[in-house]
Amino acid sequence: MEIQYLGTAAAEGLPALFCSCDTCKRARELGGKELRSRTQSIVDGKLLIDFPPDTYIHAQRESLQLGKIQHLLVTHSHMDHFFPVELIHRHEHFGHNAKGMLHVYGNEAVEKSFYEAVLIDRFKVHPLDEAVKFVRLEPFRDFWAEGYHIIPIPADHDKRETCFIYIIEKDGKCLLYGHDTGMNLSDEAWECIFSHKFDLVSLDATMGMKQIDGYHMGLLDDIAFVQLLEERQCVTSSTVKVVNHFSHNGKMTHGQLEEFAERHGMRAAYDGMKVLF
Repeated sequence: MEIQYLGTAAAEGLPALFCSCDTCKRARELGGKELRSRTQSIVDGKLLIDFPPDTYIHAQRESLQLGKIQHLLVTHSHMDHFFPVELIHRHEHFGHNAKGMLHVYGNEAVEKSFYEAVLIDRFKVHPLDEAVKFVRLEPFRDFWAEGYHIIPIPADHDKRETCFIYIIEKDGKCLLYGHDTGMNLSDEAWECIFSHKFDLVSLDATMGMKQIDGYHMGLLDDIAFVQLLEERQCVTSSTVKVVNHFSHNGKMTHGQLEEFAERHGMRAAYDGMKVLF
């Protein structure tokens, strides 16, 4: 399997849109890997994870043919992970020769956002019935999409909705995609995670060296998370461990993140990074 990190920032981007803190000023000055768009990933060029406002830029920058994508996993309804109004452009009027149906998978809040966006009056002349289909997910109810076995697991994020992290399996490979979440997962969620052996683990590192009680993780939480997986023999020395989803509030440059990650057997994601595992 291969995962590509199309965007690696938290909701405000990095540098943040209206911010002049030291971290954002430094990112503007240094450029390169310090510049981060909102978090999105793609697995094997087939399975898209999340749909932020920066999706258009990601497709342009990486020469992605998004009209060929037929499966989109959405973690939760927050704007930086789901910007549904763009989906109208998959209609034949805007997106000629798009391949088949795009299936959008998500929770009840994502479903509500989806229909509120695509059913507004000005889009009614371009119905998406033949182009985009929403599929409501339930916690732990596994499903298959284009040969991928997928399990949605309730995250520790926004209590107003059932946010998901995902276990994705195919051809003997297994990925844990853990964005956005803290560590206060339910016993059932941990049990499901502990029942798998992972080839790649991708973890939320929004807070940098800070720690908060849930909602997001920081680097110290990531270490603790991996230790739990090691204790249950869910990961090995060959498992790829990636930290991702960075905020200027974490106050770390990519170089600092990279140095920390390397010391702890991890990799710090950056926009465009590909990992084959």
